[in-house]
Amino acid sequence: MVVNEIFYSLQGEGFLAGLPSVFVRLAGCPLRCKWCDTKYAWDHTSGTDYSIEEVVHTVQQWPCKFVVITGGEPMINSGLPQLVKQLKVLKKHITIETAGIAFIPELACDLMSISPKLSNSTPDDPELAGVHEDSRLDMAVLRELIDNYEYQLKFVVDCADDLSEIDQTLKQIENVDRRKVMLMPQAATKDELLEKSLMVAEMCKNSGFVFSQRLQLLLWDDQRGK
Repeated sequence: MVVNEIFYSLQGEGFLAGLPSVFVRLAGCPLRCKWCDTKYAWDHTSGTDYSIEEVVHTVQQWPCKFVVITGGEPMINSGLPQLVKQLKVLKKHITIETAGIAFIPELACDLMSISPKLSNSTPDDPELAGVHEDSRLDMAVLRELIDNYEYQLKFVVDCADDLSEIDQTLKQIENVDRRKVMLMPQAATKDELLEKSLMVAEMCKNSGFVFSQRLQLLLWDDQRGK
């Protein structure tokens, strides 16, 4: 598999925010979210070729139970089932971060962290927008992921109007436990995060959804490898 980077940090988002974790970022993603903070991992060649054994060996450099497999979009990587299988032999807790556009059955995964992409993710470039819109939501895949894995749903919020689209998306998915739905401010910097956090906090108070922090921005202002 092509690995973009492996690093040790704190989980910045979701229900496990704050936990020391090893991040394995796999290369390649078919989506083109305009606010994506890891565009450097979009291309499937944007990294270094690793064997599964090399990835596992690198992860073991840190005395850490929690491993986050991210991207890119890790669920399009054919080596993912073998990687998580070998990590589970080491008794690692595994989170897979995905946009929810591909399903793989029977993965050794403790938490499927799903971030369905709203229309606020569509790029301004018409050529990129067409490809992105065709791929960003797959309700059948989202249902399968939710039915087969322990999960959390994280929605990136850019403005208050996004809440109606989130509600509509949840209705279309149908089988969502709303206690596992999180709203997360769209931000590229610490200042932007702080500016939008109060708005998202009010949205959570009004909707009953959970507020998701973004510690990587709050602590390190989105420095790569943090």
